[in-house]
Amino acid sequence: MFVLMIIVFVIGYACIALEHKLKIDKAATALMLGALMWILFVIGKQSILNDPDITNKSWDEYCAANPDKPHDDSFLNTFIIQEESLHHLGETSETLFFLLGAMTIVAIIDKHNGFSIITNKITTRNKMKLLWMLSILTFFMSAVLDNLTTTIVMVTLLNKLVADRHLRWTYAGMIVLAANSGGAWSPIGDVTTIMLWIGGYITAGKVIAMLILPSLISMIIPLIVLGFSLKGDLETPQASTTLTNASENRLQSFCLYWGIGSLLMVPVLKTFLHLPPYMGMILVLGLFWLITDIIHHKIGDHKENSVIQILTSVDTPTILFFLGILTAVAALQTSGHLAAMSSVLDSAFNQNTYGIGLTIGILSSIVDNVPLVAGSMGMYELGATPELVLDGTFWQLLAYAAGTGGSILIIGSAAGVAAMGLEKIEFVWYLKHISWLALIGYFAGALCFWALHSVIFA
Repeated sequence: MFVLMIIVFVIGYACIALEHKLKIDKAATALMLGALMWILFVIGKQSILNDPDITNKSWDEYCAANPDKPHDDSFLNTFIIQEESLHHLGETSETLFFLLGAMTIVAIIDKHNGFSIITNKITTRNKMKLLWMLSILTFFMSAVLDNLTTTIVMVTLLNKLVADRHLRWTYAGMIVLAANSGGAWSPIGDVTTIMLWIGGYITAGKVIAMLILPSLISMIIPLIVLGFSLKGDLETPQASTTLTNASENRLQSFCLYWGIGSLLMVPVLKTFLHLPPYMGMILVLGLFWLITDIIHHKIGDHKENSVIQILTSVDTPTILFFLGILTAVAALQTSGHLAAMSSVLDSAFNQNTYGIGLTIGILSSIVDNVPLVAGSMGMYELGATPELVLDGTFWQLLAYAAGTGGSILIIGSAAGVAAMGLEKIEFVWYLKHISWLALIGYFAGALCFWALHSVIFA
């Protein structure tokens, strides 16, 4: 059953990748995959959990906490259903509520035509200049916000700037790459870097100093390569004329600045109050909702532009896709598959820091980087070797690799999944046009990281 779970995951992954060939929406496949993985786990629980060759830290800890209870079906079901599934549901829900809140805030801004304030200031029609502008803006925004929120904002903005669908996909792909690169070097930019920072594996100042240049290189190299094929001027979508009078223009400005300010408040609340990011997101969403409702009641168009109406346009399939994928990966983590993968890496690379770290980064393009980093934190003891001390080479490389490696495939990061849902980007299209650029940038940044550690600061 342990092997069958891997086979089912691979088949489900292939169906997601080929959704346009199979004519089956990826959200449906992901939801089925998430449920099937847990069903198979429950069916094979005795053989999986009691196998001495399978390392499972959470199961070992649960058994140690209940030494007198027999390992019968009831005991195993309690562990799987009441302990682990609920634990992972909580973690998954945090991501989903965060995503829902961010998408709703962006939808409110978009409904009030707020992004036109920015697009009107972008006057260049040159394809390459615009790509550089958007990528650099995304890179630094994702370090302050986070890569998921930044991607949602920038891809929504992109719709106002680029008319051609496939060209827009190219821009969206580079936004995903820039968002993941920008999030990797900031302690609050990517969830995996946050995990390492809060866990005491890296410090904020050191990770910024050592990763900002490699992360920047991982974005700049693909931009330079893409410059050889991206020529000429672009066609711009027709400007929206929804809001025209002075009062609506003031509301337009208010929604943009208040909405962006609300998103910026989320990492601030996280930093100073240590609240989960989703908690800050639902707080600022509720406040934004309250204020816009009051304004619309006063001007008399509450029904037409209310947040309740706007919620009907939020991309629910993307949220359900997230639910399915994260649920499936949670089953792999609980059943010990990810820990087994870490052990294989350790043996294959003979504990070589760069080999293990870079391979984890590539794997993060297939499997969600959060459980991969969590598994690595559990597999390797802090301070056990010089590479594993606080701010050690391995932990910094892990932050870089897990953050930027997710760009190699579009479903390898939250930013990629969000862009995929918002723009309906095809998996195979991204694989052909963006993946190889992300891979080049990934190894270029890794080479820069090696040079910093081995040559400059050796």
